[in-house]
Amino acid sequence: MAERRDDTDLLFKALADPSRRKLLDLLHEQDGRTLNDLCEHLDMTRQGVTQHLDLLEAANLVATIRRGREKLHFLNPVPLQDIYERWIAKFEEPRLQALHSLKQRLEGGNDG
Repeated sequence: MAERRDDTDLLFKALADPSRRKLLDLLHEQDGRTLNDLCEHLDMTRQGVTQHLDLLEAANLVATIRRGREKLHFLNPVPLQDIYERWIAKFEEPRLQALHSLKQRLEGGNDG
């Protein structure tokens, strides 16, 4: 259980920083970007971007592959889906059920 908590803590730490969220947004827009391409969109040093990418990789949010001398960065949405399923989806179902019930009452009058 401690390992899962550590992974979750690392994931939320990675998501806590606006620059790292910007990197994830950039990879969502276009996957397979190089470090140079990502640096063009952030007002920080190449070393700073690399450190953010390293943390995103450690949190399993970014995967990389080498293509010749280039290292391509890809978004891994699986940890985000895990967050959704664990903390968001379970709260969404009652809300959707309440909206469905309200819709039925409004459409069917007062008999339901």
